[in-house]
Amino acid sequence: MPGPGVPNPTRRPERRGWVTTGVIISVFLISLAMLSVFFGIDIGIGNSLVAAAVSAVPLLVVVPVFLWVDRMEAEPVRYLIFAFLWGALCAAVGAIILNTGIHLIFLAAHTDNADAVTAVVSAPLVEETLKGAAILFIAWRRRREFDGVIDGIVYAGMAGAGFAFSENILYLGRAFAEAGTSGLTEVFFLRCLMGPFAHPLFTACTGIGIGLAATVARSAAARIAYGTAGLVAAMGLHAIWNLSASVGAYLQVYLAFQMPIFAVFLVGLVLLRQREAGLVRRYLSQYADAGWFTRAEVEMLSSMGQRRSARAWARGLGGRAAVRSMRAFQDSASDLALLRARIVRGSAEPGAGAHERDLLDAVTANRGVVVGQVSPRDR
Repeated sequence: MPGPGVPNPTRRPERRGWVTTGVIISVFLISLAMLSVFFGIDIGIGNSLVAAAVSAVPLLVVVPVFLWVDRMEAEPVRYLIFAFLWGALCAAVGAIILNTGIHLIFLAAHTDNADAVTAVVSAPLVEETLKGAAILFIAWRRRREFDGVIDGIVYAGMAGAGFAFSENILYLGRAFAEAGTSGLTEVFFLRCLMGPFAHPLFTACTGIGIGLAATVARSAAARIAYGTAGLVAAMGLHAIWNLSASVGAYLQVYLAFQMPIFAVFLVGLVLLRQREAGLVRRYLSQYADAGWFTRAEVEMLSSMGQRRSARAWARGLGGRAAVRSMRAFQDSASDLALLRARIVRGSAEPGAGAHERDLLDAVTANRGVVVGQVSPRDR
């Protein structure tokens, strides 16, 4: 029978801070209640349910894309869920309240085209700030493990996907209430098929800025500059997107501007994933030189295909327990490589040496659990 293994220092399933967890759950529940009341009043409960089902469709594409980017050094599921729910609940409620209030101020001031001004000025500032708050919180909360641009993009993508889900419920529900299936289909095509990555793409700019601030910046001023630049870029892209709809040039801007940016974004995701695999290979090779890994292990750990094969091999040896140990071995090795990269750059957090030793201990222990499943004649 396989042994119990050892704790995974990447902290995938750990629960920390019951007080913090309780506060977060309470905030989510309050936001859900407020959002439900708003949707019920604005578009009705039945229309809201139909719109929610339709709004979930683009998530089947958007969420897997960001999870694919994250596979080399997977983020804890609870933080991914937090980012999504923050976008879907807290950011959505905050945006409704603030945008409505600002819109009323514009109306009271007799501002020309108050609707368009709210969409182009208020919405990008408010919504990108609220979505970006999730990334900032996670970067602070996971400052030992927040490894840069990819982490920022992944959490941004989840927050953006969550926000888009709730926003789409509103637009789809209104269209369904006003024009039935034909209206629902039209809005679904424009928002869910043509622009499913819009909000994740905008917020990814903030994620890039925070990722650079966490790993490249050497001073507080530089960290603020990187984070601010990312947020401003997110607001700018969002404003252009909303402006195109306000002036009736949605299709032209979509084809000439948004599609090229989206193509660059996708290529960038692929390159970033390849770069992370290269970092894992480079820095684990240094540990291999010191005897911590074999060359075969380094090759396996820097290839997603070989990682999957290794987990399948472990399952054949010792079932789920062996797979957990193999995954923990892989997680710890990835974290170790990226920690070494931060140490070399001079951006590692205080206590990095102790964290490095913990990861090395976890690598050794989890390797031992897996290897212990191999019969002597097969070794």
